[in-house]
Amino acid sequence: MTNSLFRKKSIAAFKAHDQGQLTQTLGAFDLMLLGVGAIVGTGIFILPGTIAAEHAGPGIVFSFIIAAIVCAFAAMCYSEFASAIPVTGSAYTYSYVVFGEFIAWLIGWSLVLEYGLAVAAVSTGWSAYFVSFLEGFNIHLPKVLTGSFNLDAGTYINLPAIIIIFLIAMMLTKGVKESARLNTIMVFIKVGVVLLFIIVGAFYVKPDNWAPFTPFGFSGVLSGAALVFFAFLGFDAVSSAAEEVKKPQRNMPLGIIGSLAICTVLYVLVSLVLTGMVPYTDLNVGNPVSFAMSIVHLDWVSGFISLGAIVGMTTVILVMLYGSTRLSYSFARDGLLPKVMSDIDEKHHTPVKNTWITAVIIAICAGFIPLDQLAALVNMGTLLAFTVVSLGVLFLRKRKDLPKDRFKVPFFPIVPIISFILCIFLITQLTPYTWIAAAIWIVIGIIIYFLYGRKHSSLNQ
Repeated sequence: MTNSLFRKKSIAAFKAHDQGQLTQTLGAFDLMLLGVGAIVGTGIFILPGTIAAEHAGPGIVFSFIIAAIVCAFAAMCYSEFASAIPVTGSAYTYSYVVFGEFIAWLIGWSLVLEYGLAVAAVSTGWSAYFVSFLEGFNIHLPKVLTGSFNLDAGTYINLPAIIIIFLIAMMLTKGVKESARLNTIMVFIKVGVVLLFIIVGAFYVKPDNWAPFTPFGFSGVLSGAALVFFAFLGFDAVSSAAEEVKKPQRNMPLGIIGSLAICTVLYVLVSLVLTGMVPYTDLNVGNPVSFAMSIVHLDWVSGFISLGAIVGMTTVILVMLYGSTRLSYSFARDGLLPKVMSDIDEKHHTPVKNTWITAVIIAICAGFIPLDQLAALVNMGTLLAFTVVSLGVLFLRKRKDLPKDRFKVPFFPIVPIISFILCIFLITQLTPYTWIAAAIWIVIGIIIYFLYGRKHSSLNQ
């Protein structure tokens, strides 16, 4: 039983699944743009307000820095795996090679939680900005259709969030091809909107709003760090581009760490300006950045920010929904989920059935579950994946069949161990609700594996 549970899949076996070799065209700058494009979204347009109001106050600046440090350690571990095992699949693939099938399934199942609920959370934020944008044109949607189920707030279903998920799913089923040029344009739009807010908002900062700077104490800063971890979601997606990167041993760490550094600076500046413009107690709204501009009667900037946020978050939804469908596709391809999830449509050459099944499930979450609960659950899935990748590097170094010129985590084994400990620490900072919900999700995954996956695994052949 032990052998079957922890049977490992070779790198050659993963490569055998590829239909053709991908062209190595991406450099370090391309990866930075890819990382910033995936990271900058709900994390910068939504979370600074809600988490400042409920957990950290202006001290959310420290929360972002702590979360970025944890991500930097984990990013180096991802970089070593990506340069040593240059195949798609991210943490799921790495775990399959190093720890075996059962652990890989649990980590992959956690990634399904990460990507799926990330789409739900970002679409919820997208909805708030879309409603705000329409109101700028004096178009008002019925309140009952603009928020998750909450009788006190008078909302029943978040219809805009559901609609954007279905529209993106429709695009994916037609065969969406991301290009470096399009990604670059979207990144500059998003970063331009963020810089506009920082520059204009700086003139309306009132230092009195920063007192007290840490109203909830250092414990509030730490719990805030566990939650704003969600803001950095996406840098791990950069590692999945390993097959298309020139000199991955050099460019992967530069791209991943570079995108983290850029986003950290943006997050810190936005948080400082936001909490300086508006008292943190007033920031518990769905669109805090545009809300701050409307408070100082700069409605034209508020509208522009809403439009930029809508465009920016649309690309994040696209990337994350794509990642979610391809992850479940990988499961089915490996025999761990029913074959229907790996069926490829002959006309569009995409997993159409998989995409719609995934989209419907995610849309239900986006339509009825509040944003803060979605973000917390996404963090659990992400941290579990980071934990295993950090630990996995210790075992990866023992293998003799890997490229000698691959990127290696500096100060080994100190950095992987610190990364592992920090990820475990942030997991302990999550709420009991998150633990219970994540435990239920893991139990469901274990049941699916033993009832279906173990029996139908491709390794049985």
